[in-house]
Amino acid sequence: MLDRHYYSGLGLGDAYAKVMGGQRLSAADGDALFACPDITAVAALAHHVRNRMHGDKTYYVRNRHINYSNVCVNTCRFCAFRRDEGDRGAFTLSEEDIVARALDDNGHPFAEIHVVGGCHPTLPLSWFEGIFQRLKDLRPKAVLKAFTVAEISHFARMERTNTARVLERLKKAGVAMLTGGGAEIFNPEVRQRICPGKISGSDYLRIAGEAHALGLASNCSMLFGHVESHADRVRHLCALREQQDKSGGFVCFIPLAFQPRNNDLARELHDERGAVDAGLDRLRTIAVARLLLDNIPHIKAYWVMLGVKTAQAALSFGADDLDGTIMEEHIGHMAGADAEQALDRDTLERMIGACGFAPVNRDALFAPVTEAER
Repeated sequence: MLDRHYYSGLGLGDAYAKVMGGQRLSAADGDALFACPDITAVAALAHHVRNRMHGDKTYYVRNRHINYSNVCVNTCRFCAFRRDEGDRGAFTLSEEDIVARALDDNGHPFAEIHVVGGCHPTLPLSWFEGIFQRLKDLRPKAVLKAFTVAEISHFARMERTNTARVLERLKKAGVAMLTGGGAEIFNPEVRQRICPGKISGSDYLRIAGEAHALGLASNCSMLFGHVESHADRVRHLCALREQQDKSGGFVCFIPLAFQPRNNDLARELHDERGAVDAGLDRLRTIAVARLLLDNIPHIKAYWVMLGVKTAQAALSFGADDLDGTIMEEHIGHMAGADAEQALDRDTLERMIGACGFAPVNRDALFAPVTEAER
């Protein structure tokens, strides 16, 4: 039982009343939730909202990640994935490589094909259009999810057109959804420090809104646990919420935990503060996200970057989705993520059931997958 007097004593009386009344929390409420000394009290509020929205349902998807290249024109300081052309470890998949990965499903087609990579300096948009059209012909029931908004902006520059036109072309080629990455932190000063040269937070929101206006869904994200403050996180979440009020196309929020190895920012932070156990901070951030993002249906516990155990715990801190089978992932793992490369459907269902929740097999748009389609 959530006790009103206890929450008042923690400085969360206003937040408690709003949660119980189904009202929107303010940025000041978000600040108070991060400052609260009792993380279990914050978790209980988030869990209450999660149950109100989804009951005991917890979602997962049979999906395939395809990282088509790590050659990238950007130089984000948190990224261990990117390379220049010709560097050791640089790779670019061929069209046949990409198609083969999408079809490597043991006769059970993936419900989601997730394509993302670096902002490659020479691969044209038309190359991807041809691949996506092939994939839709070969796997017509799969939801094709492709590209971050940073990649959309990159294609617009390459094609000397606008981002809305790039999105129109991708939709015509069969893309139904954007991946949601690239948001990082919207605070311009922090952004300049961690990803100079990348699109601004306002451009991220604008492009997401253009996608939504065209009928393309998207996820959204936040990279946290580096040089940003708790206040930066709260303002970032509120900006996503404001965009959702305008365009309504965000399906799921993905809190992306900074991976502290093999990148320039990690080396700098090690010098500044040493190693920090971030598990509780990650769980609190997920809980605050669930409480602030009242208009975004789903919160993902992305097991690749959280680790399996923390992702399971996150289901009691407001998260209702574990992502999926993945099959192959490079971006997080090259930065130090030590989770498995893939999880099978049975493992995901056991993970969810062991936490007291009911697993729901879904597609990328969170439509349930029937037994016949599994």
